[in-house]
Amino acid sequence: MCRAIRTRLVEMSHQAGVPHLGSSLSCVEILAAAYWGGLNLDPSCPDDPDRDRFILSKGHAASTLYAALALRGFFPLSLLDDFAKAGSRFPEHPSPHCLPGVEVATGSLGHGLSLALGMALAGRIQARKFRSFAVLSDGECNEGTVWEAALFAGGQKLDRVGVIIDYNKWQATGRSNEVMALEPMREKWNSFGWSTYEIDGHDLKALGSTIRAVPDGTGKPVAVVAHTVKGKGVSFMEDDNNWHYRVPSASELAEAKREIESLA
Repeated sequence: MCRAIRTRLVEMSHQAGVPHLGSSLSCVEILAAAYWGGLNLDPSCPDDPDRDRFILSKGHAASTLYAALALRGFFPLSLLDDFAKAGSRFPEHPSPHCLPGVEVATGSLGHGLSLALGMALAGRIQARKFRSFAVLSDGECNEGTVWEAALFAGGQKLDRVGVIIDYNKWQATGRSNEVMALEPMREKWNSFGWSTYEIDGHDLKALGSTIRAVPDGTGKPVAVVAHTVKGKGVSFMEDDNNWHYRVPSASELAEAKREIESLA
């Protein structure tokens, strides 16, 4: 399934002329683990009030979300051909309820976690058992709203909340820890009252078990620092921040697809 998602991502980027491919490739396993076993979701009933909420706060990686939702059966796979076309339901950044399974508009970085917390608080008030998850980029953790939300979640002990940081060590203009002092990442979340874990963000088994274990019995929200590689799965894109902005040519698309198909 990860191979299928990655193939779709490079095709969508090439066909639509849309960048952010490196950021999309880095979070493939996170979304695969969530949608294939980690979350309580039913594609045939995407508005079930008891569904788990999943927010891709790093909305510039929308193509990963769209591909995962299509492959999971939320809508026909053929619709992905409309990605980023004028007037389509597949904008470069998700818009509210543009498609089944898309919860909110994201891409204005720093707000996805606050939205997840609002949903979690509403669930508590309504005595519902759903969980809320937000996937953040590491660069997104530059934003003050992230830490305000983190303080709120810890203070309110919103233990049915999980945040997964796609820690690929890059942001738009450079290495994440050179632009802003993010480290020690795990200790920061821990000091804000979260139960924290640090895992390989490309390990499906570790991701799936961690997502399924929320709430983890500590009475705290859960933060997962997932170490990833930007451009994962395509050798000439891996850990190369130029692919934050570049779009693959026809020859690069063909080579990328060959590499993806050869992945174990």
